[in-house]
Amino acid sequence: MNAIEDSVVIVTGAAIGIGYALAQRLAERGAKVMIADREGAQAAADKLTQLGLAAGACTVDVSQPEQVEAMVRATVGKYGRVDSLVNNAGIYSTLKPKPFEELEAEDWRRVFDVNVIGVFLCCKAVLPEFKKAGGGRIVNISSGVAFKGNPWMAHYVASKGAVVSMTRSLATELGRHGVLVNSVAPGFTLSEGVNRNAELVAGVKEPSLRNRVLARDMLPEDLAGAVEFFCGAQSSFITGQTLVVDGGAYFH
Repeated sequence: MNAIEDSVVIVTGAAIGIGYALAQRLAERGAKVMIADREGAQAAADKLTQLGLAAGACTVDVSQPEQVEAMVRATVGKYGRVDSLVNNAGIYSTLKPKPFEELEAEDWRRVFDVNVIGVFLCCKAVLPEFKKAGGGRIVNISSGVAFKGNPWMAHYVASKGAVVSMTRSLATELGRHGVLVNSVAPGFTLSEGVNRNAELVAGVKEPSLRNRVLARDMLPEDLAGAVEFFCGAQSSFITGQTLVVDGGAYFH
């Protein structure tokens, strides 16, 4: 079995949607999870504790260095250490598809602050704990769009391409510290946040279904097994990789 029992995992953007599904799966497998999000973190943690699972909560904006550092301190204060970091927080579900020429610089800055700088800050903040422990795991949630070059969201596509490249660079740099860095790239997922954006669903859902080998909707739970794998013992000689989980829309 891919044992993660008693490991301590921070999952960012975990109050709802994909992040919550990941936190729940890891907790069900015996991990102690820290749910980190801008809002709703405590309510999400309470839902897990009511199920008899180990969960803590931290309110954090991953684009703010001081808040990210406080997140790591809170996790160590509650559980004594950090074994894995899942960088799930990102801006997507609120975006409206736009032609490239209609995007403004501020659109790019807003997306990159969370999707790229946020990943960097979280990795930087947790690294001292990993070094003290002699190792750790980082799992970055990227996206299949980084490989397919989807139109109408150039800033988002570019941000996820940056996450894939950062994953490779960090894996190379941090391997000597026993830190494994991998990425999971989902396809279009009907998460709670996405379902609130009717324009996004209308434009993306049907093409996604049409292009998948497994022609059904992708749900947040479909991503959980891959993340569990990268946090667990069976992936102990894998680093710098990106696993595409999209029902066979893109063969990576």
